[in-house]
Amino acid sequence: MSTYIKFIIVSFLKSFLNIFLVMFALVLILNLLSELDFFKDINVNTYFPLYLSFLNSISHIFEMLPFIFLISTQFFFINFINNNELDIFKYSGLKNINIIKILSLTTLLMGVLFVVLLYNFSSNLKNIYLELKSSYTSDDKYLAVITNNGLWIKDKIDGKTLIINSNKIENNFLVETFISEFDENFKNIRNIQSDKVNIQNNEWLIKNAKVYKENISTEIKNLKIKSNFNFERIQTLFSNLSSLSILELLDLKNNYKLLGYSTVKVDVHLHKLSSYPIYFILIVIFSSIIMFNLRNYKSTGFKIIIGLFSAVLIYYVNNFFYVLGNTERIAIIVAIWLPLLMLSFINILMLKNINDK
Repeated sequence: MSTYIKFIIVSFLKSFLNIFLVMFALVLILNLLSELDFFKDINVNTYFPLYLSFLNSISHIFEMLPFIFLISTQFFFINFINNNELDIFKYSGLKNINIIKILSLTTLLMGVLFVVLLYNFSSNLKNIYLELKSSYTSDDKYLAVITNNGLWIKDKIDGKTLIINSNKIENNFLVETFISEFDENFKNIRNIQSDKVNIQNNEWLIKNAKVYKENISTEIKNLKIKSNFNFERIQTLFSNLSSLSILELLDLKNNYKLLGYSTVKVDVHLHKLSSYPIYFILIVIFSSIIMFNLRNYKSTGFKIIIGLFSAVLIYYVNNFFYVLGNTERIAIIVAIWLPLLMLSFINILMLKNINDK
């Protein structure tokens, strides 16, 4: 029996590796076309777009892992069906449900490794990609980060550089804010301190501003300054969470709490990552059940189409719940785990009489 188990695991890993490499090649080509279009009017090294494509592709591949697991499982069973190996296993006393268990345990181990290793690796590459790409966009003049010292913004506008530090964000307001304004030669023009700054639009309204200029302090009840940032833009600045490792996500979550910034998106992302191994297992079980039920159909294309259609449907259901979680329409735990619970229930119903297939 142990020989059969090893054979099944090795065959599944080979199938997975083949599909993984094919998907990676497709993603790399699509990313390369996108980068070539971006750099068509920019003078860069010939290999630079290819390098950026590689850095960005790993992150996309991680997002595609559910599809890769599903297609890999289908091709695994297609090979076994075509070689009549399923019948051999059955005659040897290895039931269909046991094959599914072997694939599930293998997938669990792979899923944990992918989340712990591949995700952190891909997030580091994504971060490098964003840093390199930003130097060729207009956004390189702007910078915003959240640390344990609050929100920091570097902004260039009208020939001036603004360095802004704020302790909290409440609704459309920056709370306890200090702004340093510099000229083109980075010579300090003035410093502005305020307990409340309205950032609803790109013309900030500073309430009861204390202005320090050449060692002279003055108070202005309503001071207006222009900025490339507003509340909506600041909200979207930290949406690319795929460029942060798990430890960086946890650190960002703590900084968000200190700043009074919503941690919902970070929590959704972390729950999503933690649920991935279970998601992969359910996908493999679902794909296995489909293949057992369709084993008598000779058309390989039909089997793959059914599997892909089901995978796309599952993806959009999951994505719908992710959106509800990010927008706080439903609880985060419900948003992440309810779709998996639904898929588990479907798998349980479909597993009935699976050994007779």
